[in-house]
Amino acid sequence: MGRQATGRFYRYRHKSRGWRVFQVRVAQTDLWIRAQEDLSRPAHDLTVTFRRQLEKYAASDPRFLHAMEPLEDDPLAPPLVRSMLRAGRVAGVGPMAAVAGAIAQAVAEGLVRWSPSVLVENGGDCYLISAEDLVVSIYPGRNSPFRHSLAIRLAADTFPWAVCTSSASIGHSLSLGRADAATVLAKDAAVADACATALGNRIRRPEDLESAMAWVEGIPHVEGALAVCGDKLAAWGAVELTAP
Repeated sequence: MGRQATGRFYRYRHKSRGWRVFQVRVAQTDLWIRAQEDLSRPAHDLTVTFRRQLEKYAASDPRFLHAMEPLEDDPLAPPLVRSMLRAGRVAGVGPMAAVAGAIAQAVAEGLVRWSPSVLVENGGDCYLISAEDLVVSIYPGRNSPFRHSLAIRLAADTFPWAVCTSSASIGHSLSLGRADAATVLAKDAAVADACATALGNRIRRPEDLESAMAWVEGIPHVEGALAVCGDKLAAWGAVELTAP
């Protein structure tokens, strides 16, 4: 997702329908959370814990923060780090390509003891646990012909879901391609995040959409994908398109 002068504007379009919505910020991590009660304190504590794990591991292996290629597994690493290392190998990218999704899932899973339904969004990468149908909007940029018309419906009996988006036109994340949006659906948010990055990297022009989608179809544990480049859109798998 993206940033404008007003910040993460897409968060303010959310329809809460009785849910509690709050934000947690720790250093560079900025989480938007929807739960059945205000869980700001435990969410903050979980975020601090996971960030410390990442920082401690990065201090022991400086490659972790800057690698553009997959790194080998480390059986002694914390589970969060191992999930990022695994996701990087699945997608063929460095482990930090999975960081936002991995933190979103770790915090969401830590909050379910208080809220059986919870949604955590971390810079456009979401992990969702819900007992009701949800509609997740995809924003490919203000110049895209799809900017007001693109969303994915997720049925209540299919959760949990990770929905992660990479973009070359909006946001802070590094992309080597030109996709306006590259979205991946999976049950594992680290995998979805890393694969969204890798999918976006493969799209430099609309003609690349077909081959990029063929690539993501072959990735284990990925269950759906959507990509936008210019005035072209491609979708595959567990992607039920609907109006926002």
